Amino acid sequence: MPSSIVNVRITESQQQLTIDRPAQGLSVQGRIRVPGDKSISHRALMLGAIAKGETTIEGLLLGEDPRSTARCFQALGAEISPLNEQRVRVRGVGVGQLIEPTDILDAGNSGTTMRLMLGILASHPDRFFTVTGDKSLRSRPMSRVVKPLQQMGAQIWGRNGGSLAPLAVQGQSLRPIHYHSLIASAQVKSCILLAALMAEGTTTITEPAVSRDHSERMLKAFGAEITTDPDTKSVMITGPAQLQGQSVIVPGDISSAAFWIVAAAIVPDSDLTIENVGINPTRTGILEALEMMNADIQLENERIVAGEPVADIRVRHSQLKGCSIGGDIIPRLIDEIPILAVAAIFAEGQTVISDAAELRVKESDRLAVTATVLNQMGAKITELPDGLEITGGTPLSGTDVESYDDHRIAMSLAIAALNANGTTTIHHAEAAAISYPDFTATLRQVCEEC
Repeated sequence: MPSSIVNVRITESQQQLTIDRPAQGLSVQGRIRVPGDKSISHRALMLGAIAKGETTIEGLLLGEDPRSTARCFQALGAEISPLNEQRVRVRGVGVGQLIEPTDILDAGNSGTTMRLMLGILASHPDRFFTVTGDKSLRSRPMSRVVKPLQQMGAQIWGRNGGSLAPLAVQGQSLRPIHYHSLIASAQVKSCILLAALMAEGTTTITEPAVSRDHSERMLKAFGAEITTDPDTKSVMITGPAQLQGQSVIVPGDISSAAFWIVAAAIVPDSDLTIENVGINPTRTGILEALEMMNADIQLENERIVAGEPVADIRVRHSQLKGCSIGGDIIPRLIDEIPILAVAAIFAEGQTVISDAAELRVKESDRLAVTATVLNQMGAKITELPDGLEITGGTPLSGTDVESYDDHRIAMSLAIAALNANGTTTIHHAEAAAISYPDFTATLRQVCEEC
């Protein structure tokens, strides 16, 4: 793409991303790769840090969130080589052997780092830990993991009755429980599974719907005794456990791929292939939802890499149709709802997204923010208590919009701008680096042939 179409301006306080769509339009073309899966990157670093021996990680996401995880576990005694995409080496200390740090652990903007790490810290007797994060993370609810940990015998204190960071943790010998989660959340499930590694006996987590299962897959690969029961939507883990370092290959993140999948689906004359994307069935809700909307998506070169299903995803432009999206599919596409809303703007008819109240406690209130910023561009979106109602077919116009320091909002706005008349300027676009440091470079790359 010519530099006059996509430009970045950096000031002392923010990065502005400007997209000036040419009057004759553009298309999205080529073959690209997206960064490593963020969920798998976090878990590989954490399990490597508490396993015995060495873990090697290829394809690690180099975003700010995994860097926060690496810094925290380095402070807890794990040896982690400089982060890179080729190979990261983690020398673990063994389950239950993390050291008491001399300073506060800072999870940055990463809810995954904080929530999963709490389960590990709570199960370390006779050690004291304090965990905090940035302004956004300090406002996000932690009670969803604190409460089940307290049922296991954990001692955790924090603001607002222990529901907000900073949080203080006095490690304890935990007991197994059967936890019936009120929400389908991989973070809640993973936190309990990690805490149960040192609990004597079997811990069970039952969910209302199946959430992403990266923790179960990786824990089993590292040597934990773990079983699943799809009929009851339950996971069982038996402790105490010992983990052994492994070789982990991180596939491309389908949440990052989602932006390009939607871009190719909505921009006329587009034909794009995203290579090496993880297609774990607990993460492919975005593909199913877009296929319900008549998107032209093909999976090519399907294979298994280090226990995770992987494929190349080819997407061509098609006329999308509105549909209803809710129920059990929502946990499998919760992070992709902002970009799914962009797709719905360019679909015929009405799209209704429901059962997604969880989005109100992400990096921003993603339901409110998605409706606000896309409506500023001319969309017709009504905010619902637990979702969005989108009337498709209304042309968008470029304008100044705010990312609200939310990486998925920033990137969704950029994709919407590809189909908006005129110039769109996204303020605080640097938020994209949380999960996708090279987003702007890839944005230029896919439109080069226009």
